[in-house]
Amino acid sequence: MASRILSRVSRSVPASLFTPSKSVPARAFATTFHQPGTKVTTLPNGLRVATEEGHGETATVGVWIDAGSAYESEANNGVAHFLEHMAFKGTQRRTQQQLELEVENMGASLNAYTSREQTVYYARSFKNDVPKAVDILSDILQNSQLSDANIERERNTILTELKTVESSTEEVIFDYLHSAAYQGTPLGRTILGPRSNIESISRSDLTNYISTHYTAPRMVLAASGAVKHEELVELAKKSFASLPAHEKHSFDHLPEFTGSEIRVRNDELPLAHIALAVESVGWNHPDFYTLQVLQTLLGNWDHTIGAGNNLSSRLAEIVSTNHLGHSISTFQTCYNNTGLFGNYLVTEAKHVEDLIAITITEWQRLANGATSAEVERAKAKLTASLLMALDGTTAITEEIGRQMISLDRRVPAAEVAQRVQEVTASDVRRVAR
Repeated sequence: MASRILSRVSRSVPASLFTPSKSVPARAFATTFHQPGTKVTTLPNGLRVATEEGHGETATVGVWIDAGSAYESEANNGVAHFLEHMAFKGTQRRTQQQLELEVENMGASLNAYTSREQTVYYARSFKNDVPKAVDILSDILQNSQLSDANIERERNTILTELKTVESSTEEVIFDYLHSAAYQGTPLGRTILGPRSNIESISRSDLTNYISTHYTAPRMVLAASGAVKHEELVELAKKSFASLPAHEKHSFDHLPEFTGSEIRVRNDELPLAHIALAVESVGWNHPDFYTLQVLQTLLGNWDHTIGAGNNLSSRLAEIVSTNHLGHSISTFQTCYNNTGLFGNYLVTEAKHVEDLIAITITEWQRLANGATSAEVERAKAKLTASLLMALDGTTAITEEIGRQMISLDRRVPAAEVAQRVQEVTASDVRRVAR
């Protein structure tokens, strides 16, 4: 089926649209990195404490948990997200009002999010308030009240959130994409869960999830900025020593890529939204950075920026020049053992077939003829983008926590740059196939 589609759409695109651009000479890339080392200590119960000490007056500290919707069953899908909401509704030591006032009086911020494979709670505060921030994080993770009254109130909040998500076309499209790619497995389910589950999740569902997944070996206490590693280790010993040291979890089904097509017609929408993807790799795969270079080559574009004709992405240039879409973006969504790579396209209904055809044809061109010049340019752009993204303690702490959970180590900036620079045009052509 795929080969028939590829052959059909490639014939439908005029060759003139793919006139080679002017060659860009390969350039050397040299950067001096001054990144503080990441210190890691593992407590007796298995909790890892990872820090990057910096300067300034503020710090970000958070707990990354190796648990998300991918660790749920069909029966309790949505419980991880529900539990994240409940963490802010009061503990055995603090009422909700006391919790909010304490954070507000410190001038701090307290946030959380749930993804398919991780749940994260983090705070940003002044350096002198880091002990309080750690205490609050420990309290909400281990001592949440989970009262029936709060559960019912939060149930209504989550149902309202579900309506918001369902009204976001992009959110819906990517949920459809996962359900098509990972049929019958936890990765194919949504993070919020179906309405029926949200309406029925009980206190016992929440406590069972905590006892199963909120264990020390599956947690990382990460921090960066104005923090001292030894001090954070002592705070962790005091606040997280009672976490269970056992690990007892398993996937309902291991994620297995199936692939299929889902089409939903809604004539009330002014534009067509399309997610086109193939199976990709996990975080620790040797081709991870090669695919990031390929992602940069395909690029992103929106009609409001008005620069498509001059962007390095040939796909953006073609779409812009021929007025074939409103926006295009390239994504690489990674999980522990699998991933999705593709394009998200927004266009008018009359251009759907042409835009899909041109996108696949550009994939084919890169698979067969990606040049060294364009790969070198993409590598320089990618390296700058990756390093610029680590501007601030929250972004750095996010990287520390995610990498410690996914890779069991922190990848230094110098290694990131080196691995990107080692990617060759032949590597890009190979993974694009």
